[in-house]
Amino acid sequence: MSEQSATAEQMVMPKHGEFCWNDLATTNLETCKKFYGELLGWQFKESDATGMVYSEISVDGQKNVGGMWQTDQCPEGETSEMPSPHWMTYIAVDDVDQSAAKVWELGGKVCVPPTDIPNTGRFCVVNDPSGATFSLITLKP
Repeated sequence: MSEQSATAEQMVMPKHGEFCWNDLATTNLETCKKFYGELLGWQFKESDATGMVYSEISVDGQKNVGGMWQTDQCPEGETSEMPSPHWMTYIAVDDVDQSAAKVWELGGKVCVPPTDIPNTGRFCVVNDPSGATFSLITLKP
């Protein structure tokens, strides 16, 4: 996930347990932007804060709701581990490290350990006990 560029007036910190961001990892960023833009009226703003092209998604040009990135642009060595194109949802937690530890206790699995996202916060990728994948995130205020 990239740095969220909403202004302080637009940014409302999500509460613990709220769905707060969605990412699309894709093999064809431009095709997906065209598809979702025409289907849902989304607008896109390019960002390279993470060292790769990241397109932030906004609704009505005001509320940032997610982003899209191309899997072949992720840092070297990570592309071989990338699954096929997919959406990833992020759920806000008060403390991502504490929540990741609790995932294990509750029978889930931590797939990507808690990791910093520059200028954004800290996240991890987990599976619930049934194998469903999602991310937990603690955003910087």
